[in-house]
Order: sequence, then C-alpha cells, then structure tokens
Amino acid sequence: GDLVSGLYTAADRAGYELALSAVTPARDEQRAVASLVQDRCEALILLGPQAPTSSLAELAARLPVVVVARAARHRDLDVVRTADDEGLRQAVDHLVSLGHRRIAHIDGGRAPGAADRRRGYREAMERHGFDSEIRMLPGGLTEDDGASAAQALLNDGLPTAVTVFNDRCATGVLDVLHRAGRAVPGDISVVGYDDSRLARLSHVGLTTIAQDIDRMTTLTVTRAIDRLETVAVLRRELVVPPHLVVR
Repeated sequence: GDLVSGLYTAADRAGYELALSAVTPARDEQRAVASLVQDRCEALILLGPQAPTSSLAELAARLPVVVVARAARHRDLDVVRTADDEGLRQAVDHLVSLGHRRIAHIDGGRAPGAADRRRGYREAMERHGFDSEIRMLPGGLTEDDGASAAQALLNDGLPTAVTVFNDRCATGVLDVLHRAGRAVPGDISVVGYDDSRLARLSHVGLTTIAQDIDRMTTLTVTRAIDRLETVAVLRRELVVPPHLVVR
C-alpha cells in the first residue's frame, strides 16, 4: 500500500498518469498484467511479481518493465529493490546490542525478498558467533501466518527475541503472545520489516526495518521514463539501503 501511494506521487511529479491493476485471490498476476497491456500502457511497474524471470523478460521485449521489491537478473529487466539481507543484519545487530543471543527468524516462504532476509539473518547470527542459536520457522505475509509461527514458538520454547518477515506477520505474532500472557519486550523482543502504517500505530509501536519508499518509488518512475525516452543507464538493478526504526 505504501509503495502504491508513493508511485502515484512520483508519477504525478513527473507528469505521468498511473493506471493500477491489482492481484486478488480471484484475479491472478497474469490477468492483472494483461489488463494493463490491453490498455496500451507505455511501461509496466510490477510490485513483487511471482512470475519467473523468463516470463518477465518476454514481457520486457514488448515494453519497458521495472520490477520492484524483488531481484530479477536479466539484461532486459530493470529492478529497484531494498537490500533485504542488510535489513535483517541490522535487526539482528540491534537485538544483540540489547543482550540477546537466542534470536529466531520467522520466514516469508517464497515471497519476494524472503530468501535475502533469511540469508541476512543467518549471516548476522554467524558473524556474532551464534551459529548454534540459528532457528528459522515457517511464516508468510499475513497476520495468520505470524499467529501460527508464534504458536509454534510457544509450543517449542520461546527464544528471547524474534525477527519477522514483515510487519503484518509480526502483528499476528504480537497478538498470540499477548493472548498467552507473554510481555513484549519484557519476555520476548519482536522486530518486524517494512515500517508500515501498522507498525506505527501507537498501540502496536513495533520496532522494524524501514524501506525508503520515497526513494524507491522515485527511482522506479524515473527508470520507467528513462526507458521510454531511451536514456542510457549504467545499472539495471538499483538497490536501496534500509534502516532500523526503534520503537
């Protein structure tokens, strides 16, 4: 939602109109893309697409394609994404600075960025010498995914801290912990990812890793326009550093 809002702002500043085509449970990614192509849009911006890179490259042969929030290595594709592994390293470093060593990670499965976040978590734990404490649990993108992971933590023994794939998932974790009578951060510390509006709510107050939405969306729209105007670019992939927000 924050990315979509930022893209509208960036497009408006550049004098372009943004047409939105959403993916829903009843409307898959292929249909969402086909709708925009049929409407003769000049360029496509895809937020965390699930399609294989080969399919995205076929699309890019027809019109400029900018992939956001996901790695996609192909000479015909432009990518704007956050350094997701660095974000998890920052989260682990913060928790270690608070005295934690039993730090678990609730994963995002096959979601865009999940693999990089897993790698960042593992690398940070190993760098601090906590190899034996590495613990990854299945999670996902939603509150329900976080709730299931939190229940597994309660059943198998709580760590002292947990990093979570995103803020929505972290909210599900907080809910289950609260219902179980476990205090956050008294009994366990929780760090999310995205710095979404959810994390900023006063009754949530979640420490999280923020993506630079304004920079990402400005770079995305600028790159799409550069392709339309055949401006030469040096790098296909633009990686934006995240930063820790402590609450």
